[in-house]
Amino acid sequence: MEDYAIILDYLPLGYIKEGFSTFKRKPVAQAIGKEEFTLLELSPKAGEDIEIHEKVYIGSGQRDKISRVNRRLVHDDLTATARVELQYVIEEIVKSKEEKFIQFFNDAGPISTRLHQLELLPGIGKKHMWDIIKAREEKPFESFQDIKNRVPMMSDPVKLLVKRVLLELDADREKRGKRKYIIFTRPPARPR
Repeated sequence: MEDYAIILDYLPLGYIKEGFSTFKRKPVAQAIGKEEFTLLELSPKAGEDIEIHEKVYIGSGQRDKISRVNRRLVHDDLTATARVELQYVIEEIVKSKEEKFIQFFNDAGPISTRLHQLELLPGIGKKHMWDIIKAREEKPFESFQDIKNRVPMMSDPVKLLVKRVLLELDADREKRGKRKYIIFTRPPARPR
């Protein structure tokens, strides 16, 4: 369960649905959890003003701004604003948890005889995988900058991680391919 979430979109008048008056609509926020990138719909407390990119407490016990977690969302449930902000917020989370993601680069192992966890990152093929493995065998990675400096032709590791998280959050489960392997997120409980 998530304890903190980052706001992706805040709708002070709730969702706009045809045929419904504004009288019965209630404020709602869409957010992403900081630990497992869980997409959530939240109800703010009455009179609370919430900002996009704001970190809010959603764990058990007394909450400052959120009255309840309504439900888990899938990518297709997000508003247009939430979809735009998603990539930026995921990047903020990845950067704030650098140690956790560096540990992934240092510890990632094979999934099968033909596929390695590192290959699940977009843009990492067999050659880059072996470059990463050789570099980490010499000395474990210490930072994102360390990976960029020691692995030839490595693009920004943060961007690779963000792309992977976005792939995992994509609700289109028909064409899974390498998306069937979940590394960083918690898949929705119900298939959509």
